[in-house]
Formats: sequence, structure tokens, C-alpha cells
Amino acid sequence: MSSCKITGGAGYIGSHVAKQLLEKISHNVIIVDNLSTGHIDTIKKLKEIKDFRFVELDLSQYFLLNGLFKKEKFDVIIHFAGSSIVSESIKNLIKYYTNNTFNTANLIKCTIYNNVKKFIFSSLAAVYGELKNNKEIEESFETKLINPYGMSKLMSEDILKDSFSKNRDFKYIIFRYFNIAGVDIFYDKGELSPRIGEKHEPEIHFISLIVKVITGKKDTLSIYRDDFDTKDGTCIRDYIHVEDLANAHVEAIEYLDLNDSDIFNSGFGKGYSVKEIISTMEKVIQKELNQKIDKRREGYPFFSGANNNKIIESKGWKSMYDNLELICKNAYA
Repeated sequence: MSSCKITGGAGYIGSHVAKQLLEKISHNVIIVDNLSTGHIDTIKKLKEIKDFRFVELDLSQYFLLNGLFKKEKFDVIIHFAGSSIVSESIKNLIKYYTNNTFNTANLIKCTIYNNVKKFIFSSLAAVYGELKNNKEIEESFETKLINPYGMSKLMSEDILKDSFSKNRDFKYIIFRYFNIAGVDIFYDKGELSPRIGEKHEPEIHFISLIVKVITGKKDTLSIYRDDFDTKDGTCIRDYIHVEDLANAHVEAIEYLDLNDSDIFNSGFGKGYSVKEIISTMEKVIQKELNQKIDKRREGYPFFSGANNNKIIESKGWKSMYDNLELICKNAYA
């Protein structure tokens, strides 16, 4: 049985990875989270699936963190903890370099000093910056950063790569996320009934913002410009269901047993425009949504689409929920 430490496991993506691991008898899970953006309610819901150890700890607390490593003897680290709002990173870049880069360096240091061999890291497509030709992004593309959030993640990637070059027994997988949507796929009496969901304050995910409009928690949905060089003038995003993304992380644990370190884009390999997302959600709820055209947000590219050939061909990864209507229905469930 492998022992998996998940940092940020009380958050959106980390909790879904934890859920999938808890459902497997071959993994022992320990979650570490400072609960600054994660939720204790999520931890309680995960414990209803299977009991595990939860440690409330900030990754900046190096000596406490290292003590945990010495006590628990982990086989793999899956690292989600960090700050994740583009607009906030522009206003408060020091916070992002501290939470995302310095704290990751602390975690990697503990990982290596305690002879943990596997490290799975959540990065993001923001490391590629703005593309001018609306071309699906490949892992080999040059990084052209346009916000501190992306820079903080790319610096963390570089620390991982440098650490690997000095420790050949240490292996890593870097997943570069595109847009994540949906929640726990769980059916109760034939109906979608998620056990764990998505909580952000402030909410940053577009489909979840649509749900806020539907439920009356938000009056109007903002479309940040409609005159871009795209098929309908609105931004293009590649949406991946959180269950598929979580599955890629779970599979990466065994992948590293037989394969070298690598970087993978995590997307469905297709882009949807803002207007297409709205139209699909309107179809699901069978009514029109209040919307308005707003000014462009600083630091956000207008096109972000994944080329996912590498993760399919190298890892044999297969998506289970590549259906925009299902994603919208699941997010609203």
C-alpha cells in the first residue's frame, strides 16, 4: 500500500484526487492543508467515504513540515496547495511568489531530504502566456508569461527540474491545467448527487459563475469583451472535467514506476467559446441568462486550448466526461 500526501487536499481539485484515492484500497491518504482557501466541511465529507489523517499545516512551517515527513514516510507527494487567482497575483505578486514558489521549494526540500521518490505537481496553462494564432498549445511551446501567477508556477517547475537533475532517483510529473469544471460524479437513485463540490471565494471559474446567476447569488453574467479574433468574438477555453483531471493524477503514481519525469497538458483538446458555454447552460436549465459585455481582464489570454496528444499517447489516459452538456449539468447539480 502506497502512502500519498496531498497538499491542498481540502480544496477543489485536491479533494477530488483524494476522493478517488480513498476509494482505492491500495492507497493510504494524508491531507495537509492550512484551510486558507480549503474547507473543513470538505474534509468531513471525504471522511465519510473513508477515514484518513488530516493535518492543518502551512507549507511555510518548514520544521513542522519536515517532522511530518519523518514521522509518516510518504511514497508520493501530490501538491495542490497555493494561491490561484490571476487578478490577485497582479495586485499582490509577493503573496504568489511566497505561497506558490517559496512554499513549493520547502516541500521539495522535505521530499528530497526524506527520500520520497515521486512528486506530482499542479501547474497551469498560464505558463504559456498569450498565443497570437489560436493554435492548440503543445508542451514544447515557449513560455511567455503575462501574469505573476504563471511565473510563480513556472519557477516552481524549474525548481522541480533542477532537483531532478541532482537526484536521479527522484521523479516528477507536472500537469499544466487548462480550465477545470464539474464536481464529484456520484449518482443517488439515478440522479447526479455530488458528495463534494466546488467552493471559491471569490468565485473564479466561469461555469460556477453561471451557476451563481442561475441561483440568484449574482445578478448578471459578465462577458469580458466580444471582439477577439475568435469564431464568435469571445474568449476560447479548454474545459476538462475535474474527475478526469483527478484520474490523470491517480494514474501518474503508477506511471512513475516505469517511466521518466515529464510534463503533460491536461485538457480535452478542444476549445469552447464563452458564448458556447452560456448557450449550453441555457439549454440545460431551459431559460435565458442575464449577461453583459464588460472590459477585458488584465493578465488573461483570450485563447487557451490544449493539445493533449502527449498525455493520451504516453500515459494512455482516456477521458470519461468529455461532454460539455454533462459538465454544465453536473456543475449545476
